[in-house]
Amino acid sequence: MNIARNGDHALIIDLDSLDDVVDLHAQIQALDLPQVRELVPAARTITVHLNPRIASQADTAATLETLVVGAASTSTLRTATVTIPTRYDGPDVSTLAAHLGISERELIDAHTSMEWRAAFGGFAPGFTYLTPTGDWWDVPRHSQPRPSIPAGSVGLAGEFSGVYPQASPGGWQLLGTTTTPMWDLTRESPAFIQPGDTVRFVEVDDV
Repeated sequence: MNIARNGDHALIIDLDSLDDVVDLHAQIQALDLPQVRELVPAARTITVHLNPRIASQADTAATLETLVVGAASTSTLRTATVTIPTRYDGPDVSTLAAHLGISERELIDAHTSMEWRAAFGGFAPGFTYLTPTGDWWDVPRHSQPRPSIPAGSVGLAGEFSGVYPQASPGGWQLLGTTTTPMWDLTRESPAFIQPGDTVRFVEVDDV
C-alpha cells in the first residue's frame, strides 16, 4: 500500500484491489483512532479524514503503515447483516436471464441466495457497491443508459449489485424494487448500508 497526504487534513491510501480495501478498512475501524473523523473507501483507495488537533498526518500515517494488508480477521470485520425485501419485478429480469443462459427463477434465486458484502459508497448519497462473496457473473451494463431509474431499483452491473437511493440516470440491469430507503437524514446513520455490512436480498410479493 502507499499512503500520501490528501490536502491538509486527510490521507489517501492506494491499494492493489477491492479486497485489499475491504480488509484494510476493517483494520483501521478496529483501531478506533481518535483522530480519524471519517473513512471513505473506494474501489482502490481509502481516504482518511483527520482531526489535526489530535494527531498529525505524519503520525497517523506512521500508525497506518504498521498494518499488514490481508491481516484482517473475523473479529475486526463488521458483523452487521442488512436485509432488503425485494420484489423481483424489474424490466431486465427476462433479458438478463436469457443472456446468462439461465431461467428467470434461477437468476432470482442466485441473487437472493448470495451474501453480498458492502464495499464502498458510490455516485449518490446512500448508494453502496455490493460485491458477491461467492462465484458470480460479469453482468454487462446497458450500452445506452436509461434517463431515469426510480428510487429503490435493485440492479446489477459488472460484479456488483446495488440499490438506487433516488431517481437518477443509470445503465445497470434492473432486477426489482424495494421500498426500504437507502438514504434518510432522520436516521442516526443516514446510509442504510455501511461498508463492511453483509447484505441479503429477500424476495417478497409486495414491498
